[in-house]
Amino acid sequence: MVQAYGADTGNDRAEPRRTGSGSRFRDLRDRWIRDKGIWRRGIALAVCAVLLTLVMVFHADIPNTIGNLGSLTETFLPWIGVFVPLLLILGLVRRSATALIALLLPVVVWLNLFGGLMLSDKSGSGGDLTVATHNVNADNPDPAGTARQVADSGADIVALEELPSGKVSAYEAALADRFPYHSVQGTVGLWSKYPMSDTRPVDIKMGWTRAMRSTVATPKGEVAVYVAHLPSVRVKLHAGFTANQRDDSADALGEAIADERLGKVILLGDLNGTMNDRSLNEVTSQMRSTQGAAGDGFGFSWPASFPMARIDQIMVKGVEPMSSWTLPATDSDHLPIAARVEL
Repeated sequence: MVQAYGADTGNDRAEPRRTGSGSRFRDLRDRWIRDKGIWRRGIALAVCAVLLTLVMVFHADIPNTIGNLGSLTETFLPWIGVFVPLLLILGLVRRSATALIALLLPVVVWLNLFGGLMLSDKSGSGGDLTVATHNVNADNPDPAGTARQVADSGADIVALEELPSGKVSAYEAALADRFPYHSVQGTVGLWSKYPMSDTRPVDIKMGWTRAMRSTVATPKGEVAVYVAHLPSVRVKLHAGFTANQRDDSADALGEAIADERLGKVILLGDLNGTMNDRSLNEVTSQMRSTQGAAGDGFGFSWPASFPMARIDQIMVKGVEPMSSWTLPATDSDHLPIAARVEL
């Protein structure tokens, strides 16, 4: 008779191979350690990581002489960070230690520039005055609904930009019950719960009125409120970032604010530029962004369907920002924004 045994009962049998996650990690680590090409591969990826770092560190030195390239870079500067995960994946696929170590450079610089905005909420409680601003879009199909949405923020002062003459009455009617004082100058308007005086257009070198100022008599004293809609910018293949008219208007607006007799100033509007854009220096150098000082996150406002930049701004001088936020979308291509300040 032949007997067959299906198992060896001896003590020298092999142990089963471990297939847990820890074992897989050790196998991967061992393969990387034994791989002699780990430092030679991925040199191009490492160079890309260094270039990203240089762009972020020296963005102010990128010249505007060719297509306003510097301003274009600064407008979308936070989005440079999206290349980091891409380089990380490519570095892992290539099994390149050189690329992965080089990637630490843009990560550290990006976190230094924008980590505070992304990882912290600087908003506080309190404040004397709530303000809001919205580029309502000239083609907005529901002016009354849009106006009511912005008013529902609880704002004491509301600024609207891109008001077409044929729709001004619709905005006025929708806001009349909540704001007894208002003025429309050209394509911008200001609505207030408190008395307004010395209201006039501000010349920003455009040939028609897209900026204004008014003295608002709040319970905490007079405040100069400016509303502005700077010229649009375009990205064109043959001309680059066409922003020259916007830049000239920003300089004119900055001069007007610098000449303001009141010590407390609030600027509301669509500046068609971010706080990083050097071309707005005449304005940004003398005022604080409420979002930067007291906001939560980047506060991107445009385009409303997928916000990529904060080109709508609330800025202050002689006034303390307490909180700043974006409001729910309306029928405009911009998001409205609001802030609460202490006078």
